[in-house]
Amino acid sequence: MTQQKPRVVVLGSGYAGILTVARLQKLLRKEEAEILLVNKHDYHYLTTWLHEVAAGTCDENRITIPIGSVIDTDRVNFIKDTVVEVQKENQRVLLAHGEALSYDYLVVALGYEPATFGIPGILEHSLTIRSMNSARDIRSKIESRFADFAKNHKGSQEKLTFLVGGAGFTGIEFVAELAERFPLLCEEHGIDPKQVQIINVEGAPRILANFDPSLADYAKASLERMGVQFRLSTRIKAVDPDGVTLLSEQGEERIAPATVIWTGGIQGNTVVCDSAFEASYGRIPAEEDLRVKAYENVFVIGDCSSFVDKRTGRPYPPTAQIAILQSQTCANNIVNLLRGGKKLEAFEPFLKGAVASLGKHDAVGVVFGVKVRGKLAVMMKSLIDLRYLYILGGIKLILAKSSTSCALQTAYSQSDSK
Repeated sequence: MTQQKPRVVVLGSGYAGILTVARLQKLLRKEEAEILLVNKHDYHYLTTWLHEVAAGTCDENRITIPIGSVIDTDRVNFIKDTVVEVQKENQRVLLAHGEALSYDYLVVALGYEPATFGIPGILEHSLTIRSMNSARDIRSKIESRFADFAKNHKGSQEKLTFLVGGAGFTGIEFVAELAERFPLLCEEHGIDPKQVQIINVEGAPRILANFDPSLADYAKASLERMGVQFRLSTRIKAVDPDGVTLLSEQGEERIAPATVIWTGGIQGNTVVCDSAFEASYGRIPAEEDLRVKAYENVFVIGDCSSFVDKRTGRPYPPTAQIAILQSQTCANNIVNLLRGGKKLEAFEPFLKGAVASLGKHDAVGVVFGVKVRGKLAVMMKSLIDLRYLYILGGIKLILAKSSTSCALQTAYSQSDSK
């Protein structure tokens, strides 16, 4: 009787999930394990570029990659379906179409949901950049707002207002894309640009709180030159169908009408966080080897994962860089377990830095401890994107995404930019 191969089930094909699968298919021989990847779409997308699709400054085809083009379909069985439940005691995953998958090893990499922090009306009345579909929806709503304003309010004293909650990476990169897109939309619809305003709201006293203050100040000044307004040390009290109420030391401020886009925080997917596995502040704590405590065959990585930085005692922020690094450790440890190893690899991330784009021709960040800004930072951002494509699919994928490669050429051509 032929012995059944151990089954490794990976949930989610974001940065963490897709790279875990890509590494497993390279490291494992076919007879060593059956690898299953479950995702509700048949494509992988670059989450760090979703804000560009939402703003309408990037075509969605540029950031989507068919899963079948980057996995070995002879080695990996891809299942297009939605996870509805993880039954950890029975070692089964229930899918929306009724199938139940058993597993010997499970990788939880289901991505994120918006964290609302209990703010009334956020989920009901604001837009959130959380998926490709939501990005499409935001782009469509922005365009419809301009069309409606041109039809009904052009020439009036009313303002066409877009308010972005949150001044972290996504919020800042998104308002920059909006600031670049809006002059074109104003021209298209015959709207005076002075009638359109972009407001960024942040509860902290400065933007990009994880950046050096000098870099954050540079980014703020750059965005202000593009017309972005800031409300710092200000929080969103509530969002309603007509607009938003802000609260600061100066008191309440009512802004209406306004289109509100929330980028103020994320948490792990609630299908697994605090349902299948206990979560802390919306994410599942991961042990040093990235396994879930008390579950020796379950790994949690990416946005669902909370991994503590020993230096600070605080969890690392859920970034693409952390997810990419976790995928390598996770895959190595699964291979080790399958081959009878007892000593697993500890996750010790070597962070190379981070770069935030400020539109197409400006950026700010730190790379290997060196502060970068302006066109040099734009080039670094492009190289980071190209490196990820190479890790995932090699030169073939880079060539397939020729528009991505063009981003680097664009960066070089902007010698007269900031």
